[in-house]
Amino acid sequence: MGNPGLPQGSSQGFGELSFTREDILEALEELDPYSAAPDGDIPAKILKGDRTDPANYRPVSLTSHVMKTFERVMRKYLVKYLEDSEFLHNNQHGFRKKRSCMTQLLRHIYQIYQSLNNNDEVDVIYLDFAKAFDKVNHSILLAKLARYGIKGKALKWLNEFLCGRKQTVVVEGTRSSLQPVVSGVPQGTVLGPILFVLYINDLLSTIKHSCGFSFADDTKLIGGIQGLSSVNHLQDDLNLVIEWSRSNNMELHEQKFEEVSYNLNTSKTLRELPLYPENVEYSTPKGHVITPQEIVCDLGVNVSSSRGWGPHIEKTVQGARKMAAWVLSAFRDRSPTVMPTLYKSMVRSKLEYCCPVWNPVKIKEIQRLENVQRSFNRKILGCSELQYWDRLKKLKLMSLQRRRERYCIIHIWKILNEEAPNDIGFTFNCHQRLGLKAVIPPENKNSQLSVRSDYDSTFRVRAAQLFNILPPELRATTSLDGFKAGLGRFMEQCPDTPPIPGYTPSSDNSLLSWRRTHTMQLSCA
Repeated sequence: MGNPGLPQGSSQGFGELSFTREDILEALEELDPYSAAPDGDIPAKILKGDRTDPANYRPVSLTSHVMKTFERVMRKYLVKYLEDSEFLHNNQHGFRKKRSCMTQLLRHIYQIYQSLNNNDEVDVIYLDFAKAFDKVNHSILLAKLARYGIKGKALKWLNEFLCGRKQTVVVEGTRSSLQPVVSGVPQGTVLGPILFVLYINDLLSTIKHSCGFSFADDTKLIGGIQGLSSVNHLQDDLNLVIEWSRSNNMELHEQKFEEVSYNLNTSKTLRELPLYPENVEYSTPKGHVITPQEIVCDLGVNVSSSRGWGPHIEKTVQGARKMAAWVLSAFRDRSPTVMPTLYKSMVRSKLEYCCPVWNPVKIKEIQRLENVQRSFNRKILGCSELQYWDRLKKLKLMSLQRRRERYCIIHIWKILNEEAPNDIGFTFNCHQRLGLKAVIPPENKNSQLSVRSDYDSTFRVRAAQLFNILPPELRATTSLDGFKAGLGRFMEQCPDTPPIPGYTPSSDNSLLSWRRTHTMQLSCA
């Protein structure tokens, strides 16, 4: 390959695969007993249950469950080898344990504020790959696997897994002829995602000046802008990524690239130049000019050049209201056993996606979100005449605001206990009297006032403050289940009265505000 972004595998490498009966049983446990399988394959229910039970048979199958079982075993050892060897790029958050859309977005927002706090403006370029999983070149992928030290029987097995496949299409009962599959990782398989991550892994290593983040094929470049040289450096990195894509047979939708600029209010040297807009344009070698956008959807979260979360919250509320209306029209049951279950699974999940990233502090935004839950639980039998706060108690629900704070606190615990990546600069100190506490970074007094204000509301600062108000013995808990149980008991001591229209609260209901107004010592009962 000759690609400098690819490492040389360790001398030991990954070649011989030994597995036990327990590995097979563990993989079988992960099978969905109701999933389909390909023609002639053993249905999942037979692999897991009694073959004499007619309910265990499924007439239609799509992918082999026997193969998926062996894929899971292979993936288990392959991923362990890659993680132990630290071959996977730290900024790739897709299909990796302890990483998610949320961890990538938290790292991205942290990177933006790092630059803004240093009085640098920020430009972010979002790339768009076309059918990335289908474009993977098998020979290039196998060459990369060899460079990562995957060899011997393991490499041969993966070669057989990838190559020689055929596919057919069935439309209204008519089946097409079999055609060879000449590229792509098999979708719907267990190994497909990690093989794609390995294929694209060296992309981020080609970047020289800026920073790149990926969630599978969703990739963006972020650069701090101090002057025209910074713009040129980000343009150079964009060209390098496009060149990588061409040499790796990956197709880019260059006309779909997007840019978001985070500008400072203070006058910058770059802004004072003549023809300022033309000077900061980014373009592709094909001549496509990337037009700056005010709002871009980033892994399902709408980010804004104004640094506000209002557009995302508005879209979230609209989506949740539509789902709530559908649930209420599709189900007649209004009982307090059925309705809360439907709400939690179909409505509330939309209101809480990646909420630690965009957790609002403005009263109006908190109210907009809270009103969705307030409106829905009013429809539950026996709740229409109750005040919202009383309905929460009756239904044993937390306000959405309190739940968002709970998510933030739990993620801090995961960072502390290495259950989530600590790539957003968290440090912890242990005091003899105060116990373990998250260090809150000092403000840069020379940064722009609005930047400091926004930064104080970000996860990096606010979540640390929330974690620090917990009792010392709770912060020191090392079991996640134990920590969640203790956190629940702690929160039960705090009144949950979220702001709603027509009510002017004495505080914003945040645990931080409540803690400041109460001097009594809380403990984890």
